[in-house]
Amino acid sequence: MTRLAPWLYFAAAYCFIYLPVGALVLFSFQEGGLPVPPFKGPSLKWYAQVLGDDDLMDALLNSVVVAIGSGAGAVGLGFLAAYGLARHTLPGSVVLRGLLIAPLTVSYLIVGLGLLIVINRLGLGLSLWTAGIGHVVINLPLCFAIIYASMGAQQQNAERAARDLGAGEAQVVLLVTAPMLMPAILAAFFLSVTLSWDEFIIAFLLTRFDVTLPVEIWSLLRSGLSPALNAIGSFVFLISVMIVLALELLVFGRRRA
Repeated sequence: MTRLAPWLYFAAAYCFIYLPVGALVLFSFQEGGLPVPPFKGPSLKWYAQVLGDDDLMDALLNSVVVAIGSGAGAVGLGFLAAYGLARHTLPGSVVLRGLLIAPLTVSYLIVGLGLLIVINRLGLGLSLWTAGIGHVVINLPLCFAIIYASMGAQQQNAERAARDLGAGEAQVVLLVTAPMLMPAILAAFFLSVTLSWDEFIIAFLLTRFDVTLPVEIWSLLRSGLSPALNAIGSFVFLISVMIVLALELLVFGRRRA
């Protein structure tokens, strides 16, 4: 019984986590008009309806563009901040690190409202660009923390050796530091993409006509439940799984190799 208890615990934990997802996917194949028991199907008509909905496909593309763009921006700024604070002695560096990580403790609603006020004061129109800026703001602290934690003495010794051999500062950063930190950079990027992909509050506050997929799903939810929403959720889950698999293959697979 002692040996069986851990397996029972893991089985219960995984059922608790994935049972809602399983129900979501199952009732996306529902033949009837409501995603509730009893199951009537299987049918692919809701997937066909989703794929034929131009608004949903545009929102899906918008989410992909915002996630990749904001992830790249957050990783780039996070890398530069981590390199600057790890390799150079700056006045108040401890305070600067604290200020960079502090937004992790702030609600997305507060961040979104603050950005909305600033954007309105600057006279900028709400768009996918402003949503991307918002996602950079919330993902930058996480990217900085991941990359900064990976910058150890090993990279520093390699950087010193490159400088002794005549490499310039830009060459050291691009040809030595960045490749050695690539697992951490990729991990930060994929995590940023995942968080941006399904983020709703900031995307809702900072977009107007061109919206991301979570905002489009919210607008559809106001008209009631439908198996089509389950089909959309299944697409979102599938893309999230693909991102995790890419992270596993590109980052953790490289470390094991």
